Amino acid sequence: MTAIYALRSLLHMLFMAITVVPWALAVVLAAPLVGGARVYRMCAAWLATAVWAGGWILGIRNRVTGWENLPQGRLDAAVLLVKHQSVWETFSMPALMPRPLAFVFKKELLRIPFFGWAMGRMDMIHIDRAQRNRAFAKVVQQGRRLLGQGTWVIMFPEGTRIARGQVGDYKSGGTRLAIQTGVPVIPVAVNSGRCWPAKAFIKRPGVVDISIGPPIPSAGRDAEELLREVQDWIEAEMRRLDPEAYPEATYPGATTAIQPSQP
Repeated sequence: MTAIYALRSLLHMLFMAITVVPWALAVVLAAPLVGGARVYRMCAAWLATAVWAGGWILGIRNRVTGWENLPQGRLDAAVLLVKHQSVWETFSMPALMPRPLAFVFKKELLRIPFFGWAMGRMDMIHIDRAQRNRAFAKVVQQGRRLLGQGTWVIMFPEGTRIARGQVGDYKSGGTRLAIQTGVPVIPVAVNSGRCWPAKAFIKRPGVVDISIGPPIPSAGRDAEELLREVQDWIEAEMRRLDPEAYPEATYPGATTAIQPSQP
């Protein structure tokens, strides 16, 4: 079976490599002529195609719970803090979410041929991690503008892809942004590592659960305290979604302030 999975993984990679070139060129050429909303829809459409191909070629499909926890109004804003185990959720979140998303990402990604060029045409927040204070000031400045127009800011608080069953170093950039802009935080647990392991070539068929948690108000909160609440919810929910990956019931430092969702 490993050989079959490897072949499927190769076919999916080739599909993305072949389709990303005309898509990215179309985005680069169209960006000066159309509005940002149209550019975003063009990009989200390709990501949705990549997710569709992941289902057709790799046998991976999403199962989403907690839709009711998302803001309902057109201009209701939120900061989404998402568990990050693979590239899969990077593709899936814009394809699934009912509102435009703005990722916060390192500027080096803009150098990736075609994919990075297209990303640079979208209204998102790319930062220089080497200049941490200036980078966060840029996140707040641009984040406030984007949130004000109804775009949800999405961040991976662990900063990078984390292996299945592991807990990364959660950082407070997302909770600080939420507090400064007065919007709620929405934690999201994703167990994509079951099918698409971090930094792995071979993917396996299966269901990726995306669990959207209840919004957590940020008004009057301390950023680190709010971050612990977000982390507790995500990590407790991860243990419910993927118990095989977590032999222990809790994780070191858990406060158990928030319980995972009920199945």
